[in-house]
Amino acid sequence: MKLTFTPNQVFYEPQALDYPLGRNLVDYFRQINIPVQATTSHNRVTGITGNTPTELYQKAKKTLVIGVRRSKTFQTCKPSAHYQLPLVTSCPGMCEYCYLATTLGPKPYVRIYVNIKEILGLTQDIIKKRLPEITVFEGAATSDPLPVERYTGSLKKTINFFGKQPQARFRFVTKFTEVESLLDTNHHGHTRFRFSLNCEEIIKKFEHGTPSAHERILAAKKVLQAGYPLGFIIAPLFKFENWQDEYTKLFILLQKLLTPTVSENWSPEKLSLEFITHRFTTRAKSHILKVFPQTRLPLEESNRKYKFGQFGYGKYIYPPEEMKELKTFLLQLTDKYLPTARIEYFV
Repeated sequence: MKLTFTPNQVFYEPQALDYPLGRNLVDYFRQINIPVQATTSHNRVTGITGNTPTELYQKAKKTLVIGVRRSKTFQTCKPSAHYQLPLVTSCPGMCEYCYLATTLGPKPYVRIYVNIKEILGLTQDIIKKRLPEITVFEGAATSDPLPVERYTGSLKKTINFFGKQPQARFRFVTKFTEVESLLDTNHHGHTRFRFSLNCEEIIKKFEHGTPSAHERILAAKKVLQAGYPLGFIIAPLFKFENWQDEYTKLFILLQKLLTPTVSENWSPEKLSLEFITHRFTTRAKSHILKVFPQTRLPLEESNRKYKFGQFGYGKYIYPPEEMKELKTFLLQLTDKYLPTARIEYFV
């Protein structure tokens, strides 16, 4: 079952109408009778209302804002890439644990940028300045760009752009499955197409409005058959009753669905794995409890270790003995079911 994002309301910056994509999208949404209105800035949208934090959040997740990205700089994106590549902001998925809860505020509406040619021009400038080094860009640091690809086409343009860049690479991650429009790109192996995965119990409990693990892996198989380097982020990893059994089922499913593809045209560098254990900040916990007051997320500070992060604030992570138990078990699963995969990190 594909989950297609269709907004309930659309806002646009007047400057977006200076670009063909902006004009086309405004006309399209008006033709299909979705409410469309102007807003002064994609950073300050005031037309999203709600009586509770939950209602405000849910309405924002069904709101699309069409904007122009004006900043001439890209944020760094260590350790996974050199720079963020801002194609989209936010995501229509409603994952209770999402780290964007602390960065996008109480109204995490979905933003798209119509000046993709200018954004890729800035990307080209950065690549040239760093020559002869290879520069890596992350396209999903603050978003999931795939659900809005049917409207923007930005991912396809970006993948084709990087296919022509011998000294640059692109990577992004998604929980969604509408990959068909990206299967015929001229990527030349320069884009790593990654999927965020978890066991089904976690997806059902916490990843609202997203496809199942089975559906994501089937989409990943199409991506692998199209020749892309493929990656999975297994995250966030939780300890819960029967967690070993649930994660074992996930790896058995990965092996079952991917192995026929692996044996056809396989090299180890085509599959990467990233593991991220569950963690939360005080600010994130406060936001989560407002939006999801009945959440079953494990948010008890006394069960965690407090650790200062690289961005100047602390987070609650699993204590060392539990972290070791998670890591040992997940690495054993990898060795057994996906022995050719390259593990990029476990945190």
